[in-house]
Amino acid sequence: MNARHDALAAAAKLALGIRTIAKKHADAVCTMGSVKTFPGIVTAVVGRCEVTLDQRDLDAAVLAEMYREAQNASQRFAEEERCTVNWSRLWNIEPVPFHPQLLGLCEEAIRETAGASHSMPSGPLHDAAEVSRAGIPTVMMFVQSLEGISHNKIEDTKEEHLEMSVVALDRLACKTMNWILKQR
Repeated sequence: MNARHDALAAAAKLALGIRTIAKKHADAVCTMGSVKTFPGIVTAVVGRCEVTLDQRDLDAAVLAEMYREAQNASQRFAEEERCTVNWSRLWNIEPVPFHPQLLGLCEEAIRETAGASHSMPSGPLHDAAEVSRAGIPTVMMFVQSLEGISHNKIEDTKEEHLEMSVVALDRLACKTMNWILKQR
């Protein structure tokens, strides 16, 4: 056991370490969504391990800090497990804020429909981010998923929440049209 150079052990430590990194920031998330081991057989110590890391925050400076922290942590864990680590960036996008006026109208429409509104930063890249970057005022409205599970085959939403979302979206559309007409 003392002679091992276990890349999976280093990756496992990083998978746990990124939680601490994200918890330092109110709206940050870090997710290790993919782990591939080589040679990938039950009787062999993992000599190479490839992982993906997704980090999200609304503040570009926080993202940069989290990225450095993850790199430093991975280096530390690699040294502990007597292996090496290399990083490559698969993809990167700066945070894209939504339009403040539309955010306010969206919150208003939701409060009128449901009685309360909860703000949630959206880290995933949606088409809305590209629309916003094109200079078009943009906002997103989310409907609660049961158990907080989304992007999964067991994702589900209560029917009454879906009905409220249609009403709230209609209200947002009306408020947005009125806002646009007032600007003309």
